[in-house]
Amino acid sequence: MGETDRVGEVIEASSTGFTAQCYELYSSPSLGSLVKTGEGSTVLYGVVYQAETTSLEPGRRPIARGKDETSEDAVYQSNPQLLKLLKSEFSALIVGHFQHDRVNHYLPPQPARIHGFVYKCPLEEVRRFSSSFAFLNIIVNSSLPVSTEEITGAALRNMSQAHDDQRGFLISAGKELALLFGANFCQLKAILERIQS
Repeated sequence: MGETDRVGEVIEASSTGFTAQCYELYSSPSLGSLVKTGEGSTVLYGVVYQAETTSLEPGRRPIARGKDETSEDAVYQSNPQLLKLLKSEFSALIVGHFQHDRVNHYLPPQPARIHGFVYKCPLEEVRRFSSSFAFLNIIVNSSLPVSTEEITGAALRNMSQAHDDQRGFLISAGKELALLFGANFCQLKAILERIQS
C-alpha cells in the first residue's frame, strides 16, 4: 500500500464500519469511494458514506473570519492556527474484506483496529472488488444517516471508473439491484437515476 494513498487513521470502529480522521484538512475521500484498512492477512473494505469538518474541541464551533478577506484561501493564510483547530473525518460502511487470499463480500470477523491506517483503493483493487455485486446487499440493507439510494448510487458511479466498460458495469449493477429490490420500484428507480452516466 503506497503512502501517497494513505488518507487517515481509524479513530472509531465497529463490526459494521469505521470512522477515520484525515491527516490533512478537507482531504476526505469522496462520497461512495472504496477505502481500506488493515495489514497482513486481513484487509477491510469500506464505502465512504459521510464526511465532515468540525472543531477539534467538542461543543466549540468555528466562527466566521473572512469578512475582510478576498478569498477563502486568504482566511487560512491570515489565520494559520485554523489548520490546528479543525479536523476532517469520514465514516465508511464495511462492505467486505480480504482474508485467506480472497475477497469476501460480507462482514469481517473483527472490526478495524483503532489507529489503523486508511487508504484509498487504487483502480485495479476497486475493479477486483467490484467484479461481484454481492456487496450491494450490505449497502441496501444498512441503516445510515444518508439515504441508501445516495450511497449506492455514489458507490457504483465511483466503481464504474475502474472498469473499461463503464456503461456495461452500470447496466449489470442495475440488473443486480432489480433483483435486490424486487417490487420496490420507487427505490430502484431512485438509484438507477443516480447511476446514469
